[in-house]
Amino acid sequence: MTELVAVEDLAKHFSAGGGVVRAVDGVDFSIRRGETLGLVGESGCGKSTVGRLIARLVEPTRGRVRFEGEDLTALSGEALRRRRADFQMVFQDPFGSLNPRRRVLDAVREPLDIHGRGSRAERRDRALDLLEKVGLGAHHADRYPHEFSGGQRQRIGIARALALAPKLLICDEAVSALDVSIQAQIVNLLRRLQQELGLTYLFIAHDLSVVRHVSDRIVVMYLGRIVETADRVALFANPRHPYTQALLSAIPQPKPERRRSRVVLQGDIPSPLDPPAGCRFHTRCPLAFERCRREEPTLAPAAPGHLAACHLAAPS
Repeated sequence: MTELVAVEDLAKHFSAGGGVVRAVDGVDFSIRRGETLGLVGESGCGKSTVGRLIARLVEPTRGRVRFEGEDLTALSGEALRRRRADFQMVFQDPFGSLNPRRRVLDAVREPLDIHGRGSRAERRDRALDLLEKVGLGAHHADRYPHEFSGGQRQRIGIARALALAPKLLICDEAVSALDVSIQAQIVNLLRRLQQELGLTYLFIAHDLSVVRHVSDRIVVMYLGRIVETADRVALFANPRHPYTQALLSAIPQPKPERRRSRVVLQGDIPSPLDPPAGCRFHTRCPLAFERCRREEPTLAPAAPGHLAACHLAAPS
């Protein structure tokens, strides 16, 4: 698969409390055309900020985002507005992301209105077609967001994100606010739409059991940095970073005889205002030794196609 997105040394620092919050502190990865890249980590690790940086909803402190080879961080004005049609977001809160005073038809049609796509009749037909595509119907078009369930509202958000026929969909915790049974429905919908429309996904989540079902490759973040990346099968079969091992050990197992040994992390995530010296994970890592406290590991090959930022992740 060819590369659609390339993230290069991307960072976002915020001023807060007289210091600097290093929400994202230099990350590099790529997203291939037609794949689903899972981006995972605990709350506060910076994964949602990465999604917003790619979508240019916040401006980076440094680094670049290349989309089909074009540097998005160098675009502004009309050039950026035109390019935005190629990447859209599906947000976590399916109610807060919709205007409660606008009918569903108007919400889905709004991107087409803003970009002037087609006549008014064509925009209406496109919006109705998208509602059908996500499992709703024309009879829902004149209703308001409060008349729908959470899962239905997320379907509306997906329909709106698809209005301009984007190439990349950034799903920021798109199912985390939904019941488990509804999560499965939305995940299946996203997979079907990907096959039908040739979409590429950046799927941001903290639930690895969901990410396992939707992702081709997975990137694991901790405290603003990437600590591991690999294809889904390799990551779940042989995680190389102690943080990834701890995350995987916490996934509930439907069959008790297959239960993993639980890795219990001690303490809380350090403040991004003052990240630890050396490896950022060493304050919670059960395998940390002296080198971890003074030398930050680089993201390096641990196996073919498998990168890990750990002094113990020797190549095999």
